[in-house]
Amino acid sequence: MKRILVLLLMNLSIVSIANAQKNQPINVISYNIRLNVASDGINAWPNRKDNVKALVRFYDADILCVQEALPEQFDDLLANTDFDVVGVGRDDGKRKGEFSAIYFNKNRFVKKDGGTFWLSLTPDVPSKGWDAALNRICSWVKLYDKSNKKEFIVFNTHYDHIGVQARIESAKLIKQKIQQIAPTLPVVFTGDLNVTPETEAIATIKSFLTDSKEISIEPPYGPTGTFNAFKWDSPLKDKIDYIFVNKAFKVQKFAVLTDSKDQRYYSDHLPIFAKLFF
Repeated sequence: MKRILVLLLMNLSIVSIANAQKNQPINVISYNIRLNVASDGINAWPNRKDNVKALVRFYDADILCVQEALPEQFDDLLANTDFDVVGVGRDDGKRKGEFSAIYFNKNRFVKKDGGTFWLSLTPDVPSKGWDAALNRICSWVKLYDKSNKKEFIVFNTHYDHIGVQARIESAKLIKQKIQQIAPTLPVVFTGDLNVTPETEAIATIKSFLTDSKEISIEPPYGPTGTFNAFKWDSPLKDKIDYIFVNKAFKVQKFAVLTDSKDQRYYSDHLPIFAKLFF
């Protein structure tokens, strides 16, 4: 009898391990890393890039979505990592201007497809839309997860900081594009959207995706706000950075990360983190 009980327990353990292995979490970080400008002085990119990379390593990011990355920053984040990356410069569709890049662990994920579209009336070519001050883009990548044997798609963007109508129309375009590119697949959508949760631009996204913070199984961790302006005493009230998912994902954890060193944040935005399960 004892032997039978031991065997049953062993079988249950094996089944539990097998089930766990079939559903490995995906750690996602979305991070506006602040473009590299010398006028930032002590907060300029060369003085904080190592901290940014250390943060990404510490939180075991499987997928890192960044905004405001200039070409040299795009390269810095890739160097000496296990990442591969998709993304283009928003000014020429190649290397000019800021990237909304998506880095992914090349040992775990296989790129199946990817691309970039502009947030404008002519999304297939470099262009500025509506009342936007600047060109804005959304990059995406279709990945095969070797751990979970599933495909999914990640979209990453940065809405305009000036154009109210541009943000509203950008949300509509992104909804259309996501439904066109990924009609049946699991979807992650990240970005610095430059709007707070009560706005029309967010309502459009929430009409078909869910804010990961709102469905986190564990209580969300960290402050509400994600913009700090490099101010150590920032009230951190305004949430403008997001990780959205569709119904194919469950969210175990969500956090706004306040990591710092010597009373300095690593960017003028705080990174946000979500632990996802299929």
